[in-house]
Amino acid sequence: MPPPACEPRRRHRAAPGRDGIRQRLSPARLCPRGGGVLPQPRLQPLARSPRAAAGRAGPDRTMPRGAAAVNSERGWYLSAPQREGGEEEEEEEESAPLLPARAPPDRGSSFGFAVFNLMNAIMGSGILGLSYAMANTGIMGFSILLLIVASLAAYSVFLLLNMCIQTAVTSYEDLGLFAFGSPGKVLVASTIIIQNIGAMSSYLLIVKSELPGTIAGFLSGEESGSWFLNGRLLLLITSVCIVFPLALLPQIGFLGYTSSLSFFFMVYFALVIVIKKWSVPCPLPLTSSIETLQVANSTEDCKAKMFNFTKESAYAIPTMAFSFLCHTSVLPIYCELRSPSKSRMQNVTITGISLSFVIYFVSALFGYLTFYDKVDSELLQCYSKYLPHDIVIVTVKLGLLFAVLLTVPLIHFPARKAVMMIFFSHLPASWTRHILVTLALNAIVVLLAMYVPDIRNVFGVVGSTTSTSLLFVYPGLFYLKLSREDFISPTKLGACALLLFGIFVGLLSLILIIVNWINE
Repeated sequence: MPPPACEPRRRHRAAPGRDGIRQRLSPARLCPRGGGVLPQPRLQPLARSPRAAAGRAGPDRTMPRGAAAVNSERGWYLSAPQREGGEEEEEEEESAPLLPARAPPDRGSSFGFAVFNLMNAIMGSGILGLSYAMANTGIMGFSILLLIVASLAAYSVFLLLNMCIQTAVTSYEDLGLFAFGSPGKVLVASTIIIQNIGAMSSYLLIVKSELPGTIAGFLSGEESGSWFLNGRLLLLITSVCIVFPLALLPQIGFLGYTSSLSFFFMVYFALVIVIKKWSVPCPLPLTSSIETLQVANSTEDCKAKMFNFTKESAYAIPTMAFSFLCHTSVLPIYCELRSPSKSRMQNVTITGISLSFVIYFVSALFGYLTFYDKVDSELLQCYSKYLPHDIVIVTVKLGLLFAVLLTVPLIHFPARKAVMMIFFSHLPASWTRHILVTLALNAIVVLLAMYVPDIRNVFGVVGSTTSTSLLFVYPGLFYLKLSREDFISPTKLGACALLLFGIFVGLLSLILIIVNWINE
C-alpha cells in the first residue's frame, strides 16, 4: 500500500497527551519536505493553564486572533490557547504561571532581585541627557512629561504581560509573530537591532567625549596635543582591544554580572550630582575670553524656569523614552521570577519604574540647578569644563567608562541574535559568520560614535523612532490585534490610546528634530 500523501498546510487538532495536557503536533515534523512516509511525530506540550492542569481542557478552546496565520507557517505552532470564561478565569490568570514549572517553587529570582534586574535594564546613558531635557522644558514641564512617559511605560508592560499570558511566549519577537506572523517578528527584531545600535553608540560617545578628559585629569596640562587625548583614536583603540573581543564570546557569561556595575555607577553619579550642586558657583565662572563678551553669564541665569519651551524641547520625550525602555527584558525577567504571576510581575514593574523615576528626576533636577541654561546635552561634559581636576568627578568618570566598556559587549548579544534570526536563520551555526556579524555591528557602532557630533542626536533619532515603537506603538498594536475583548473595554481603549500617543509623539519629535538640523 503506498504511503499517504503529505499535506504541509493541513491544520492538526490538539491531541491529549500525558497527564491530561493538550499537545499539538508540529506541522513541520508531520509533513517532511518532499512527502513520503510520515515519521513519528514529536509532541509539543501546550503551556499549562489552571483549567488544563485540572484536566478540564477541552476541544472548545479558542485560539488567539492571529493564531491561524502563525499555525499556517511551516514550523510554527501555538504554545498556549487563549482562555475564556469571564471574571473567574481572569482572577485565575492573575496568579497563573507563564509556563509549566521547571524548578521547585523556592528557586528563581526573588522579588527584590527582579526589581534590581529591571532597574538595571532601565537605567543607562539616558541619565546623562535628562538635565538637558529639563533645561529645555522647565522643571514643571519636565516633571509632567517624565511622569507621563513612566506611567505609559508601566502600562505598556501591563499589556505585554497580558499578551504573554494569552500566548505563553517569552520574547518580544514572538509576540510580533503571533500578531502578524513572520513579518511581525522580523519587524520587531529589526527595531531591536536599530535600538541596540543606538544604545551602543550612545555609550561609545561617552567614551569618545570623557576618556580624553579623564586622562587629562591625571596630567599637568602640558600634553594638550598628544595622541592619547584624541577622543576618536581612543575610541577606536578601546573598541578594537576591549569591546570587540568581549563581544565575540559565544555566551554572555560574566558580562551579565559585570553589567550590574553600570547600575551602581549610575546611582553613584546621581548622588555626586546632588553633592556637587554646592561646589559649582552661580553665575558660572568664565572659562574663555569669548564668554566675557556675552551677557548671558549673569545672575539672571541662576533662576530656575518652571516651563520653558524652545526648539530643543523636541529632544525631551525621545530622551525620556530612550531612558525608560526595558521592554525587551521584561519577559525574560518574568520567566526567572520566583512563583511567577502577572500580578507579582506588575508589582515588580511598578516598583522598578518608580525607583528609576526618582533617580532620574533627582539627577536631572540637581544637574539643571547646577548649570541652569548652560547645561550640556551630555551632563558629564559640564563637570569636565568647570571641575576638571575634582577627584570625585574623576572617580565618576572612571566608573562610568568602566561600566560602558562592559555594557556595550552585552548589548551586542541581542543585536547579533536578531541579525542572525532575520538573515541566517535557515543556515547552520558558523564561527565565521559569528565573527563577521560581530565585526560588522562593531564597525557600524564605532563609525556612528566617531562622526555623530552630539549625544542628543542619538537620543533624538533613536528615541523618536525605535524607542517609541518598542515602548508605546508595538504593545498597543499587538494588544489590539491579539486581544478578543470588546473594543470599548477599558484595556483595549487604553491600548488604542497608547498606540496613538506613540505614533503622534514619535512623528512630531522626529519632524521637529529634522527641522532643527535643517536650520542649523
